[in-house]
Amino acid sequence: MHDTYTLLRAFADSWMLLALTLFFGGVIFWAYRPGSRAIHDDAARAIFREEPDPVRVAGCANNCPDCTCATLLEASK
Repeated sequence: MHDTYTLLRAFADSWMLLALTLFFGGVIFWAYRPGSRAIHDDAARAIFREEPDPVRVAGCANNCPDCTCATLLEASK
């Protein structure tokens, strides 16, 4: 039992530390890579974008679980 713990502890102290450091560096590089500015600017402006209203369905009974017709009807009043 003691030898297994010592072996795993040595592995975690050396190789896993190196692997996680490289992973962290890769994630940081990926986020700040050249050419990603347009993607991040688009994501930042997504909440201000005017999306078209969903198409209303004729004869909707407003009883489906994800119905948007009721909210559209109230918003148009």
